[in-house]
Amino acid sequence: MLDINRFLSLDSYLDILKSTDEPIFIYGMGDGCLKLLRIFDKYGIPCAGIFASDEFVRDKTFEGHKIRKLSEIESQVEKFTVVLAFGAGYQELRDKIDGIEKRHRLFVPDMPVIGEGLFTKEYLSENFDKIVEVYDLLGDEQSKYCFEKLIEYKITGLLEPLRACESLPDENPLVLRSDEIYLDLGAYTGDTVADFLRATGGKYRKIYAVEPNGRNFRKLSENTASLPDISLINAAIGSEDGVTRVLKGGGRMIRKSDSGVEIQVRSVDSILDNSDCTYIKMDIEGEEQAALSGARSTIEKCSPKLNIAIYHRVGDLFELPLMVHEMNPGYKLFIRHYPYYPAWDTNLYAMRK
Repeated sequence: MLDINRFLSLDSYLDILKSTDEPIFIYGMGDGCLKLLRIFDKYGIPCAGIFASDEFVRDKTFEGHKIRKLSEIESQVEKFTVVLAFGAGYQELRDKIDGIEKRHRLFVPDMPVIGEGLFTKEYLSENFDKIVEVYDLLGDEQSKYCFEKLIEYKITGLLEPLRACESLPDENPLVLRSDEIYLDLGAYTGDTVADFLRATGGKYRKIYAVEPNGRNFRKLSENTASLPDISLINAAIGSEDGVTRVLKGGGRMIRKSDSGVEIQVRSVDSILDNSDCTYIKMDIEGEEQAALSGARSTIEKCSPKLNIAIYHRVGDLFELPLMVHEMNPGYKLFIRHYPYYPAWDTNLYAMRK
């Protein structure tokens, strides 16, 4: 049973940052730093400066701050607080962050990849009924423990609860067989197709791989050219078929823009066109709700196994599981978090009971 008072009694990183006498330095530049600076401004949190890893400092400035070396700050400031402004999935980088945590007070805010808002105590209170509903739906104790620790992390900004609920990617609850019909939403250059093939011993009935970015799609085509029974779709995924405009560029994330290039949008139900499907993986940078809306017929009729990223938007942790349950109450739900700072590699799994 979830106890809201346990969460409300936790020390919020926002409250600590607002009240501390220690200088606060942001570690990292880019979009994450911009978001942090907006949060600092909103909550009245002073920023003493920005630093990067020593090897990346090249006489740069960012938003009016001279980018400093951590070693330089450590030689000049006896005690300070660090706030991380980027995502770290590689073990070497996570080890470096762990080392900073041992020397300084460190917070790793759970900023949404897409959209605004923060998972504050107020947000928790407003949505606690939904959060409890998801907790009660979860299919094993590991999922429930992970769910609680993720909420604790989101409020405190501390790495300890995040590390406490980590598992390895191959420890997920899905069992993939040699006769799967696999729909890969956000196929990138084929890395998750390769993961699927390793899990099934290279055997399957059919693969659909969907990737919106033109450059990534060309690499996906090259990397899967030898595979039989695979359909490649160069499109974004949405609630219905149509078109949208996105900024040019590579990487996993596409950004909508009125001045960008026009790309096709497809729904899952349209792609499959009443055909069978046994497994859907969905990691599409914040468009998961729209994708689920466009997959309703498939989920209701076929009950495919689901693997859905639930970390892009502030409410994904509970809103996406509730959406899946509403579409198909016959699913058993699981949550796993994999090694990443912040909680950017957290997945929902669904399978028939």
